[in-house]
Amino acid sequence: MQESNSLNSFGRLMTSLEGTSLTHENKKLILNKHVGGIILFSKNFESQKQIQSLCSDIKSIKQNIIIAVDQEGGRVQRFKNEFTALPSMQDLGDYTLEKNKLEFCHEVGWLMASELAASGIDISFAPVLDVDRETSSIIGNRAFSNDPNLIIQLARKFINGMNEAGMQATGKHFPGHGGVFEDSHISEPIDTRSYNQLLELDLKPFIELKDNLGALMTAHITFPNIDSICVSYSDVWIREILREKLAFKGIVFSDDLSMKGAGDYSMGEKAIKSIEAGCDMVLVCNDYDGTMDVVNAFEKNDVRTSIKIKVLQNSANLDWNELENKDRVKDIKNVIKEMGRT
Repeated sequence: MQESNSLNSFGRLMTSLEGTSLTHENKKLILNKHVGGIILFSKNFESQKQIQSLCSDIKSIKQNIIIAVDQEGGRVQRFKNEFTALPSMQDLGDYTLEKNKLEFCHEVGWLMASELAASGIDISFAPVLDVDRETSSIIGNRAFSNDPNLIIQLARKFINGMNEAGMQATGKHFPGHGGVFEDSHISEPIDTRSYNQLLELDLKPFIELKDNLGALMTAHITFPNIDSICVSYSDVWIREILREKLAFKGIVFSDDLSMKGAGDYSMGEKAIKSIEAGCDMVLVCNDYDGTMDVVNAFEKNDVRTSIKIKVLQNSANLDWNELENKDRVKDIKNVIKEMGRT
């Protein structure tokens, strides 16, 4: 089932850890050939030095692994303390438009990615490309704007900043989570709009920015007028629309399969459905039993590792102390403080 095993190949499962350092059980899990990614949360974080040490320990066990975090800014920022308190994307968008300083989006993208890269993180699952201001209960101010053309303009600069820091960007949540009130963490949202309606609004940022993105993350939403099943399991959405019609060439992540929006199947079934639909890597967060169910399902179904995921490894070689002493960093932090919206 897709691609062959090799020394440069990556497992197709991204999972999480419980603590701030590695246990014997963690090390054993990381060594499993099907584990190709670790996503870190606030519970894994104490300080910048500790997170850097944790990342170093993970990479010493396995080099062909992606370490990720949700460091969007605003209410979704897992690492704090020494890390810059980033504004929400809505606040960033509003500020840069108000001051006519759109280039500041580039600077914030660069700083976010640079601080993570200097700490051993490969990717932040950012930016949010959903079209929203106050429709969705879970997106809201995580989105740049409710105007897709503004999102394209602002997100492109943010992505370019991330790229300057050596980090690939991950657009989420394809094909758009901003059109429904329900939160896919706790429900199974349904969006009844047509494909043409989505083309005019939610899909615009994904289409315009597809060549700027290293990866996309699917939304656990069902669009019954396009396909009867959730996007994360939909061959129509992932293969026919995203890969063929939109010609997206990057990595496709499922959103966390532990979420309610991913349905009531077993975790192994969910993962196989996502892989068969065209996802390159699936996420299972904060669920060790579910993680092991996926490992077993991948083994049973002969899910092969993937060479293409390697493109997401961070290319930067940054020193934290040198970075924090840069005038550029100080200037960005000062502007963020002036915003007063963190």
